[in-house]
Amino acid sequence: MLEKLFKYQGALTRHKNAPFFEERERYLSHRASEGYAQTTLIRISRELFWVANYFQSDEQTSHAITPEEIRKAADNWARKQHRSGRAQSQKWSRELFVQMSTDWFQFLGRLQEPVTKPPWYKSLIEDFATFMECERGLSPITIRNECWQAEQFLHWYQSQDCNLSSVRVSDVDRFFITYGEERWSRVSMASSAKALRAFFRHAEMRNWSNSNISESIQRPRLFAQENLPMGPSWDDVRRLFDSMKTKQPSDIRDSAIIMFFAIYGMRSSEVANLRLEEIDWENNQIKIIRKKQRRSQVYPLIPEVGNALIRYLQLVRPRCRRRTVFLTLRAPIKPLSISGLYNLVNKRIKKLGIRTLHRGPHAVRHACATHLVSEGLSLKEIGDHLGHRSTSATRIYAKVDLPNLREVAEFNYGGAL
Repeated sequence: MLEKLFKYQGALTRHKNAPFFEERERYLSHRASEGYAQTTLIRISRELFWVANYFQSDEQTSHAITPEEIRKAADNWARKQHRSGRAQSQKWSRELFVQMSTDWFQFLGRLQEPVTKPPWYKSLIEDFATFMECERGLSPITIRNECWQAEQFLHWYQSQDCNLSSVRVSDVDRFFITYGEERWSRVSMASSAKALRAFFRHAEMRNWSNSNISESIQRPRLFAQENLPMGPSWDDVRRLFDSMKTKQPSDIRDSAIIMFFAIYGMRSSEVANLRLEEIDWENNQIKIIRKKQRRSQVYPLIPEVGNALIRYLQLVRPRCRRRTVFLTLRAPIKPLSISGLYNLVNKRIKKLGIRTLHRGPHAVRHACATHLVSEGLSLKEIGDHLGHRSTSATRIYAKVDLPNLREVAEFNYGGAL
C-alpha cells in the first residue's frame, strides 16, 4: 500500500523501515477499501508514522494499549511539536495524535476499551424483547421502539432506586411530568404510555412488579383529526425533483432516493436496506422486503426511476463491495442510515421553503398516498401500494380528499331532510 502512496524512494524507505510496518499496511488498506482519497491516505500514513515510532517500544509485546497511555503519549508529542516550532498550538497536535492512535489500535484489536457496567435493567429489557418477538410476533421495528420507550423510564428511574418492585404509579406520573411534558408532544406521550403499559404488564406476569401499575397508566386523549397526514403537496414534490436536475453527485443520488418515497411510498427502512440484487433489470421489477409484514412485495420499475437509478449507479455510486444500493458519497463509504435519509429529505424541503408540518421521508410518503387518492384509486389499492396490512391504516387518507368532501357537503338533498 505504501508503494502506491509514495513516489520518492527516500520517503518510501523511511516509512517501510518504521515500526509496525505490517500493521500500518493493513490499516491503510482497510481505509482505502472504505473509499478514502489518496491524499487522505498519505496524510494518515504520515501521522501513523509518528504514532508507530512513539510506541515502538511495544512492538515486540502484545499487551493492550489503554486510553490513558494514549493521552499521555499525545501530551508528550504535542509538547515536542510545539517546542520545535512545527505547531503553534498543542491542542490540534494532541487531538490528532489521540484520534489516530485510538483508531489504529482499535483496528488492531489492541485498544483496551473501558469496561462499562451494563445498566441494572438490561436483562429485563432483553426478556421483554424476546417475549414480544416469540409470543406476540411483533416486527423488529415495533420491538425496538417499545424497548426504547421502556428504557427511557428505567434510565430515569435508576437515579431513584434500581429495583423494579419498588416502582409505584406515582413514579410513572412524575416521569411524565418531569421528563415527558418538557420534550414530547401528546402523540409521543401516548406512544410512551402505551409502551410502558405493555412493559409493566409483562413485568407483572414475570412477578418483577407487585403492584397493578399497567392498568393505572393512562394515555393522553388523541382526537380523530390529530393524526391527519401532514406532508408536502404534489406540486411541492415536483418542485423538489426540479431542484435536483443538476450534475451534482448529491442531486443525482438524492433524486433517485426521493423517487422511492414519492412514487412507491416506501418507508425509510425499506429504502435504506434496498440491495442491488433486489433490482431485476431484465424484468423491470423491484423487490422490496416489508419487514413490518414479514413478506416481500414486487413493484414495476418505471422508466423514470430506472433512469435515475442507472444514472446514480454509473456516475455517482462509489465503487466498493457493498451490496446496499444507496451509500454515502464521502469516506468512510457506508450505507445511508435511516436518520441520514431523514436529514437528506428535511434539508432539501427546508431549502426550497416548502411549508409543511413534517419534512422527513414519511411526509413524502404521505404526499404519495394523498396524490393517489386524488387520482381516484381505491383505499384498497392505495393500501396495497403502501404496504398496509389492513384498510384501517389507509382510511385516514380519505379525510384529506377535500375536493370530494366538499362535493358531498354541497350536494342538494332536495326534500330528503
